[in-house]
Amino acid sequence: MPGGRLTQQERQQIALGLADGLAYAEIARGLDRPTSTVTREVMRNGGPTGYRADLAHRATEHRAHRRRQAAPRGPQATSTAYGRDAAAVHEYEEVFTTLLMGQGLPKMVSRVLTCLYISDAGSLTASELAQHLQVSPGSVSKAVALLEGLGLIRRERDERRRERYIVDNDVWYQSMIASARSSAQLAETARQGVVILGPESPAAVRLENIARFVDFVAESIIRAAEQAREVLYAKPEATQPGPDRG
Repeated sequence: MPGGRLTQQERQQIALGLADGLAYAEIARGLDRPTSTVTREVMRNGGPTGYRADLAHRATEHRAHRRRQAAPRGPQATSTAYGRDAAAVHEYEEVFTTLLMGQGLPKMVSRVLTCLYISDAGSLTASELAQHLQVSPGSVSKAVALLEGLGLIRRERDERRRERYIVDNDVWYQSMIASARSSAQLAETARQGVVILGPESPAAVRLENIARFVDFVAESIIRAAEQAREVLYAKPEATQPGPDRG
């Protein structure tokens, strides 16, 4: 399996595959590349409907040039806190961003949320986000507003009166509960259709089955979220010494 960056020819093959309606996995097999490589390439360069091989190639070259300019010199170039490999962290950040984009979030929103998730503090200021992502404060502001509206982050002021954007552990719980409540609204709307369409009609039967299914899943999500909520606050367990096998 070849490694390294995608070539311009490979990007052209990806564009042709997308035009033919091929799945990412099928395109990847034709290139002898991992499916994740193709998925990441497409999602960070316009998505399946907006991908253009020449633009994607230029954008990748520009990102590589920008990273080289921003790369620190000396012993700090390959390691960060906790002995992390800086290159591996950067690659993981891109993978996580691509995942969020695949779930429907816009690119800048995904980048901001990923930054917050992988920061040790779980909070960053607008200027810190803008500096890390090499974007304008305005871009960060728009992304933050959307994330806050979705309930995925919250904001507060620190001791220096700066606004900090925070992803705390309970966000996941609240997000699950909000999703379950949204599903409950779907079930209620489906049942309204049962009455309107006539309980014996095929359409009404379909809607009633949808409502029952959604009700069951929503109730299961709420119950599981409440039972597992404490997991979000669990501390790493200290490694216990094993028995002496000497």
